[in-house]
Amino acid sequence: MTQTSSDGGSSKLWGGRFSGETDALVDQFNASIDFDRRLYREDIAGSIAHATMLARQGVIPEADRDAIVAGLQQIEAEIDAGAFVFRLDREDIHLNIEAVLIERIGDAGRRLHTGRSRNDQVATDTRLFVRAACDETAGLLRLLRRALIDLAEREAGTVIPGYTHLQRAQPILLAHHLLAYEAMFTRDTERFVQARARANVLPLGAGALAGVTYPIDREFVAKQLGFEAISTNSLDAVSDRDFIVDYHSAAALTAVHLSRLAEEVILWTSAEFGFARMDDRYSTGSSIMPQKKNPDVAELARGKSARVIGNLVQALTMLKGQPLAYNKDNQEDKESLFDSVDTILITLRVVTAMMPTMTFDAARGRTAAIANFALATDVADYLAKKGVPFREAHEAVGSLVARCEREGRTFEDLTLEDYRQAHAAFDADVLAIDLEASLAARDVPGGTAPNRVAEAREAARARLATEA
Repeated sequence: MTQTSSDGGSSKLWGGRFSGETDALVDQFNASIDFDRRLYREDIAGSIAHATMLARQGVIPEADRDAIVAGLQQIEAEIDAGAFVFRLDREDIHLNIEAVLIERIGDAGRRLHTGRSRNDQVATDTRLFVRAACDETAGLLRLLRRALIDLAEREAGTVIPGYTHLQRAQPILLAHHLLAYEAMFTRDTERFVQARARANVLPLGAGALAGVTYPIDREFVAKQLGFEAISTNSLDAVSDRDFIVDYHSAAALTAVHLSRLAEEVILWTSAEFGFARMDDRYSTGSSIMPQKKNPDVAELARGKSARVIGNLVQALTMLKGQPLAYNKDNQEDKESLFDSVDTILITLRVVTAMMPTMTFDAARGRTAAIANFALATDVADYLAKKGVPFREAHEAVGSLVARCEREGRTFEDLTLEDYRQAHAAFDADVLAIDLEASLAARDVPGGTAPNRVAEAREAARARLATEA
């Protein structure tokens, strides 16, 4: 494990104009090394690209470049191995690495920071991190979408009630319901792809805020680091954190969608609904009630959405009062970013693993799908197709429902005479309205008819294949 130390040699690399040391409490308050050490790979990659460019442009000798690159690679290996000692008095990941590099290679290390500032350096590191986070998040979203598509295929014949206002509304295929979430997560994937594109702009070369005075080649550095463009305004380059907000925003909406899916799982697996059962691997028990099987994974997925949403608000609030250009406030952009990345990644992984393990009670779903007069709209549509104005048909079927409720009957108990008492346009074929007819009748693009759902499922699978 890497260590943090504040012992000895506390002179700052930026301390030339200061005659005294900073207070120890200020060192503690000012330092970010406890969390931004996570950016060490990005920081070293950026420094290697920068040193390579400086030598290529004749700003530093090639021998210095070679010493810098070798020294940085050694430091990276030590951090990987947990053998590097991070020091609090060196504030952040940039100065911790640079100070050790100087200790080891001398003046060559002192030349590394030529033509850059920590302002454009940290902006570059963070963009590299966000770019990778977007890629990983989008990749996990694709795995979740595939799991939902596969589950929709497995449960192609399973029917459940569809709900509005959490009241049973109309019968739908479970696959149709699952594909609705696949559609949500498809939009989430697109948002992370778009966020990546906006993050993929190189700020290095902006200096502290006004550009630098050396003949640097920013396009070369951009190519070395895989950036598609360079920033066009140095003030904006060092102060822009929109790309972080982009990640937070996409993550927050993804977390909302995960929370909604988790809520459905919680409801479906309750005794009151009983449409599904949780696998033991994704459930927990009670310390006092032996019979309990709690959907804690789904509940945590629902609960963790709050912290991701909160991180979005934190980032927006941090930025809203800042004048140009860089301000120390921006040190506060990382902990919430790291938390959102970690939270959304683990939640995506566990929900993706959980969903295929669920088992569904098709018989219970089928019974519930036609309970509570869920075929009433089909009966009203029957009249409308016979030329009865829909509002008149709606009123007639509503009165029929009210009568059934008074008499303790269902539509299945009604005779043709009962129907005709509600409206004279009913004929014997109204008795053929059943669950299968209801589903099949919704044979429109986006509808829950079995053939349409099968088409939608395969379209989703094909769309996913093009993204791989």
